[in-house]
Amino acid sequence: MILLACLVFASCAAQPPTSQSTAATQPPPPGQSTTAVLHPTTPVRTTATLVPPAGTPEQLSGSIIIDGSSTVFPITEAASIAFRSFAPQVEIRLGVSGSSGGFKKFCAGETLISDASRPISADEAQACAQAGISYVELPIAFDGISVMVHPDNTWANCITVAELKALWVPEAEGVVTRWSQLRQGWPDTPISLYGAGGDSGTFDYFTHAIVGTERSSRKDYVASEDDYLLAQDLAADPAGLGFFGYAYYVEYEGRLRALEIDDGEGCVAPSATSIADGSYQPLSRPIFLYVRADALDRPEMRAFVDFYLTNGPALVRQARYIPLPDSTYPLVARRVEHRSTGSVFSGGSQVGVSIEEILQLEGGQ
Repeated sequence: MILLACLVFASCAAQPPTSQSTAATQPPPPGQSTTAVLHPTTPVRTTATLVPPAGTPEQLSGSIIIDGSSTVFPITEAASIAFRSFAPQVEIRLGVSGSSGGFKKFCAGETLISDASRPISADEAQACAQAGISYVELPIAFDGISVMVHPDNTWANCITVAELKALWVPEAEGVVTRWSQLRQGWPDTPISLYGAGGDSGTFDYFTHAIVGTERSSRKDYVASEDDYLLAQDLAADPAGLGFFGYAYYVEYEGRLRALEIDDGEGCVAPSATSIADGSYQPLSRPIFLYVRADALDRPEMRAFVDFYLTNGPALVRQARYIPLPDSTYPLVARRVEHRSTGSVFSGGSQVGVSIEEILQLEGGQ
C-alpha cells in the first residue's frame, strides 16, 4: 500500500500509524496514507531566493508520483512544495517506503521518480530492464549516517567501527545486550537499539560499511524506514543507540547526541564540514534521485526535475543536508539533458565515495 503525502491540494484519508515503534511521526510510517503535513525538517520558506521554472509553469498540469527514501524525503518535499507554488495545477504525490521499497515500485512502473539513499543495486537495475524502464541517475546531495545516543548517556563520546560491528553483526543478537560488553569502563546497563528497516537504503549502506556485508545485521532492534520516527523514539530512551540520516540529527540536536566515529584515523563527528570533505568515514554517502527517462518527455516532469536541480543547493541546505559543490549540479543536469541512462556506480552501496569522485563520474557523462 502506497504512502502518499499528498501535497497541498491532494486529499487522502488519514490512517493511524503502525510500526514496531510507538512514537508519532511526520511523515507517518511506510504503508500509511495521510493528508499533507509539512515536515519539520523542511519548513515552508519564501521562494523568493529560488529560480522559478522556465516558461509558464502556471499552465502546467498532470501528476508526478514519487516514492522511496525517508532520508531523501525532506529534500524532495521542499522541492515539491516550492515547485507547486509556481505550478499549482501539477499534483505531486510523495511517498516513503525506503530506498528498496521505492525501487520495487519504480521498476514496477508505479512511480516516476524514486528517492534513494544508495545507488540502485544490480538486481534492481535488472528488474527495471526486464520491465522496459530506463532511468536517469541524479546524485543530489551528501549525507552522513549519524550514530546517536540520548543526552543522558555520559560515557560514550566516540565509538570505533570495530565496536559498532561487534554490536550489529548477526551473531550479536541476544548476546551483546549491555554497554559494558562494548568497552571496558562503560556501565553494565542494558543497551536498546534503533535503526533503519530492511527496505531502507540506510540499512543497506550501514551494514555494508560497518558489518562488511550488505543486509547482514542482528534483528533484535526497533526498525523503521522512517528516520523521523526513530529519532523521536531514541530521544525518549536514555539507554538507546541508533543510526539514521544527518538531517534528523540536526533536527533533534539537543534531544540527541551524535557519537564521533573512529575508523582507525581518529574520532570524527558528523558535521557539514566532515561530511563534505570526506573525513567522516565510513558513514558519509551520496544520495540520489532516479527519474524515469521516458517521463522526461512530459512537460511537467521535465520542469520539476530542472527546477529541483537548478535550485539544488538551496533545497538541500533547507532540508539540512550537505549540497554537492555548486559546480556539480550543472553536470548532474547534463545527465537529464543527454538522457544519460543507467548508473555510474557498480550496482550497489559504495563506501568512501568522495565529492571529487562524483565530479569525475558526472564529468564523464
